[in-house]
Amino acid sequence: MLKKIMSGGQTGADRAALDVAIKYDIPHGGWVPRGRKTEAGPLSSRYKLKETPGGDYPSRTRQNIMDSDGTVIISRGPLTGGSLLTRSFARTGKKPNCHINLSCGEAFEASMILQSFILDNGIQTLNVAGPRASHDPGIYHDVKTILEAVIYLLYLERGRDMAVFKDLPEKVPEAAFPESAQGAAALLFQDLSLRTRAFMARSEELMLMDIYFVWMAYVRQRVGLDAGNAPLLAACKPYDDLEFFCAEDAVMEILKVLYTMLKKTCSLRIVE
Repeated sequence: MLKKIMSGGQTGADRAALDVAIKYDIPHGGWVPRGRKTEAGPLSSRYKLKETPGGDYPSRTRQNIMDSDGTVIISRGPLTGGSLLTRSFARTGKKPNCHINLSCGEAFEASMILQSFILDNGIQTLNVAGPRASHDPGIYHDVKTILEAVIYLLYLERGRDMAVFKDLPEKVPEAAFPESAQGAAALLFQDLSLRTRAFMARSEELMLMDIYFVWMAYVRQRVGLDAGNAPLLAACKPYDDLEFFCAEDAVMEILKVLYTMLKKTCSLRIVE
């Protein structure tokens, strides 16, 4: 699996990469120009990027390339501007690089290309680049979709035994739909057997994406996201300035609350 995702913090492709990393609890980082400069104003402090000494974009672009194992540039059409410069820096520095042109294929095909690039080059720290939002308003959604598909494909490559996480009711119980992440997590907590609760609570190396991919369909039905539970979707959104937030993102936020709940319950039992 990827151990880190980097970008330059700009709107559009860069920001999508960082948001995906945060969603899946994958460490993130990179360099941003002094003053945390982006076209939309200073980059939020929730993004753990370092500032370069100067305020120019090329310096941070070069540093991100050198600090990563490889760079992917995702665009629609030929490379121009900063994206073209990114490829030039990568080639000059003899760093693995891959350009995905969304005008030449579908998102899933792009995901398979990126997966192969990561595996073939043994990339653990991936630098993601592409156009800013003002140059391509749809690039954020496209990059987010591609990276999430890649994470799923890499997850399948691991071949983990998820049998213990399949201990859920065969039929989704009927209940009033919750309107908060805490309420949704409480419903899921009730559905779990004591064995599954204990295993999850004591599993220090448990990765949220394991239960995320196994439980996705169940959770969406259980808490009413498939039925259009708008209050819950809004309540689960961790930051108001996220450009795109959907039911799948809400599921991950609910599972994070559930995992915290399980860890706390386990700690209390140990103290007792």
